[in-house]
Amino acid sequence: MSSEVPQSLFDESKEEYHKRWITSPTTSRWAREWSRVYLLACAAGLLVDPLFLYALSVSGPMMCLFLDGWFTIAVTVLRCMVDCMHVCNIWLQLRMACGRVEEERETGEEKCEKGLLKSLYVRSKNGFVLDLFVIFPVLQTVMWVAAPALIHGGATTAVMNLILITFIFEYLPKIYHAVCLLHRMQISGTIWWGIALNLMAYFVAAHAVGACWFLLGVQRATKCLKLQCYQSQTCGPKTLACVDPIYYGTSPIMLDGGRLDWAHNMQARNICLSSSDNFQYGAYKWTVGLVTNPNRIEKILLPIFWGLMTLSTFGNLESTTEWLEIVFNIITITGGLILVTMFIGNIKVFLHATTSKKQAMHLRMRNVEWWMKRKQLPQSFRQRVRQYERHRWAATRGVDECEMVQNLPEGLRRDIKYHLCLDLVRQVPLFQHMDELVLENICDRVKSLIFPKGEVIIREGDPVQRMLFIVRGHMQSSQILRNGVKSCCMLGPGNFTGDELLSWCLRRPFIERLPPSSCTLTALESTEAFGLEAGDVKYVTQHFRYTFLNEKVKRSARYYSPGWRTWAAVAIQLAWRRYKHRKTLTSLSFIRPRRPLSRCSSMEEEQLRLYTALLTSPKPNHDDLL
Repeated sequence: MSSEVPQSLFDESKEEYHKRWITSPTTSRWAREWSRVYLLACAAGLLVDPLFLYALSVSGPMMCLFLDGWFTIAVTVLRCMVDCMHVCNIWLQLRMACGRVEEERETGEEKCEKGLLKSLYVRSKNGFVLDLFVIFPVLQTVMWVAAPALIHGGATTAVMNLILITFIFEYLPKIYHAVCLLHRMQISGTIWWGIALNLMAYFVAAHAVGACWFLLGVQRATKCLKLQCYQSQTCGPKTLACVDPIYYGTSPIMLDGGRLDWAHNMQARNICLSSSDNFQYGAYKWTVGLVTNPNRIEKILLPIFWGLMTLSTFGNLESTTEWLEIVFNIITITGGLILVTMFIGNIKVFLHATTSKKQAMHLRMRNVEWWMKRKQLPQSFRQRVRQYERHRWAATRGVDECEMVQNLPEGLRRDIKYHLCLDLVRQVPLFQHMDELVLENICDRVKSLIFPKGEVIIREGDPVQRMLFIVRGHMQSSQILRNGVKSCCMLGPGNFTGDELLSWCLRRPFIERLPPSSCTLTALESTEAFGLEAGDVKYVTQHFRYTFLNEKVKRSARYYSPGWRTWAAVAIQLAWRRYKHRKTLTSLSFIRPRRPLSRCSSMEEEQLRLYTALLTSPKPNHDDLL
């Protein structure tokens, strides 16, 4: 046995392999559940990362920059929880490669191919490298190591530039990673699920833009304080940085003379922190009341509101001549235009997909109502037509499966119908003893049918046009016996009718005239079934005659046939009546006087009528039917 790995393993991309693994019957259920959970984890990661930008704040009493310690700890814990989900996903991806080998290769080649398949995932640009990149703790390292060091050294502007660049460097690959994951999963669901995804993307964009806007607002406030610090004689380079770069709100604040004088500088406070009218804040004027606000909820919600408002209204922003602010405004307005256009377009597509079928249904009902009124149909007929249309719409939602697969290539059409109908066909006991070739030909020819409650499908004596196999619902099979008694039989899922076509197809010599129906079939409730037309039954029985001559198939056909069941019930009832009559005569023989010859003749005539009823009951053709 060769130990070479087929080239198809290397040619298959990660997306194709992920799709094939998701659709595997052994892993499909829990794989889909894990994919949904992992998608939510990616969305949570996109929501958690911008929260790091809210950790920077300006102390109102001291007018210095610091990191909110408890808030940074909380965001770091959330980020670690999201990273744990990414680590679990990487481990599962590696297990997927091993599981594929276990399904497709023998044990002797397993070890070699496992390593090769793992290397395929590791070397994939959208695989292991990207999955590993999104969990690098770059932002955590900056917030806990680099930022406190820069703040302690007095580099207040550099620390915000570093945090912003690090955030963009780590956030953009995460967006690409989430988009690739969503594309690989190919999530299908309701229209509202698609709308929810678009709203989530819009909210994430507003959250990220609002966080950057807040950080740039803190930078503008720090710039204003730095200009006022240069004009003060008691302010030094490190005065704008708090003594504790990471402040938890518990340690006492130790102030020297210079910091105490700076804290009492009312001119700097009025110009930079009290109002936005005394300094050119531009697009960041709303952040003046936030940079010193100790309420963390307000610090998060107002930037999100600003982001939603800005992305929805395409701007109306006031800007200064600073290049960073101008670039930020251009990116924000352009991104808002793209997002709103995509959002409105997607919502329009989703709503059109929802309402187009309903509009088509309403148009069809108007045409049907006009036609029934034009032809002056009775109200009973109109009600039956409306009921059928409602049941058909509830079952198919306006999608005609036969029409959709009709124009496909023959091989693809047969495979699709085999996949869709196989489980339904196997529910019929008559087909449980047939091979795959016969079932494939049957699946290729069956048609889905819907019958509303109370509908008379076929009447006794009418030519049998098709065989019906019940999938959901119940029907009543009734027939009138020779003595005027009506026999009824209820058929449920798994039962079938129209078995007269089997005897008609297997009869030799063959007769072209369709056989008459031996019963009247009525739907007791809304019933779904699939039908096999007379021509299709003839094709299957002629090409696979050996299957229908099988003893197991014969027994199944007789056991589940309503005609055979009715005849068996009549035979049992007549035999029981004869037995009861004979027992009655035996018990009364010791007191009954000797009857005249004429009376004996009447008893013989009575027994003759019983035997005649038995023999003339609608017994299926034993010679021709299997």
